[in-house]
Amino acid sequence: MKIEPDIKQDIQAAFDRGESLGLMEPMLIGEGAQARGHLADLALELGKKSSGFCRSLPERMISTLADLVRSMNCYYSNLIEGHDTHPIDIERALKHDYSKDRKKRDLQLEAKAHISVQKWIDGGGLKGRAVSREGIQEIHRRFYDEVPDHLKWVENEKTKERLPVVPGEFRKNDVQVGLHVAVSPGAIPRFLTRFEEAYGKLGPAASVLASAAAHHRLAWIHPFLDGNGRVARLLSHAMLLETLDTCGVWSIARGLARNVETYKSLLANCDLPRRNDLDGRGTLSEEALVAFTEFFLKACLDQVSFMESLMQPDRLRTRILVWAEEEVRLGQLPMKSQGIFEALLYRGELPRGEVQNILSIGERQASRVISALLEKGVLTSRSTKAPLHLAFPAALASRWMPGLFPERAE
Repeated sequence: MKIEPDIKQDIQAAFDRGESLGLMEPMLIGEGAQARGHLADLALELGKKSSGFCRSLPERMISTLADLVRSMNCYYSNLIEGHDTHPIDIERALKHDYSKDRKKRDLQLEAKAHISVQKWIDGGGLKGRAVSREGIQEIHRRFYDEVPDHLKWVENEKTKERLPVVPGEFRKNDVQVGLHVAVSPGAIPRFLTRFEEAYGKLGPAASVLASAAAHHRLAWIHPFLDGNGRVARLLSHAMLLETLDTCGVWSIARGLARNVETYKSLLANCDLPRRNDLDGRGTLSEEALVAFTEFFLKACLDQVSFMESLMQPDRLRTRILVWAEEEVRLGQLPMKSQGIFEALLYRGELPRGEVQNILSIGERQASRVISALLEKGVLTSRSTKAPLHLAFPAALASRWMPGLFPERAE
């Protein structure tokens, strides 16, 4: 990356004004907080609901559903940033099918980078170190390593100076977000060490309860020149994945994006100082942290319930089979294709050699049916001989899983 001559911050040593770590307290909602019991109940309910939903799904279906949820999560996280990249376009980017329009192509590449990082997280890449300094830096580095160089720049709104965003590197200049002036650049490692101390050794229930606080406190530190909101949401995803057994099949980002004004308002309120002696014992307002935590946990619960309703076996089966029957009548799918969906919805996986018997057809016709469904994107398989699994293409989400995300405006 070529560094312009007028940019000096990137070569200056990070300065530390010696801010007290107490400025970030409270890191956790105190045991004596009036709402503590209510919030603990919400966290417990979320744990039970998420685990129950995951166990209710056919094991073989989880990975393909998680692929769709990653696109959904990316879509809503981008939407919070003001970038509207529909999951259909995200899915195309994953197949290296990019728009000829440069702006849309850039958004596709940005989305592809986000998907890559979340897939790495879902695969256990951050297990046991999600709240660590190096884990947080790696989220940022992995994302910015994959976006084009011309997207790795930000402009200072006041001075109009362009600054380079270096993957995984902490900022070297002061920043202000709204009314909040973030800690000095040199203080970032100290505050992230305190961050890890506070959130890294909690039990599962306490970690769920603390996930909202960690989300805000990372944004409050604002360790990077750009991408802090995205990193905070990916961190939340990683924390919940590890403590709740989410299986990656539901997304907090959708809940935050659907209530984005409330999300941003409550998040900003957490920057406010303690109001009085009844407002906790830290520098920052505990009441504001309580309000944000309640909103955050309820948003999680709402998303689990929403995904659970979409995946109810009878309803999902009906929606998919009705679609398949229509496609067969229109000549878009081979005859008897519905039988494969019936088998997969019941079993989750189907060996190729069993298709003949299930559909009562010959080997050659069975091969044609399989090929047609693979080409349609409704089946997936690791190889030409591996078993078949149901896929959830974004283009069919409005029929198979209505409400997952809006219809794409043409």
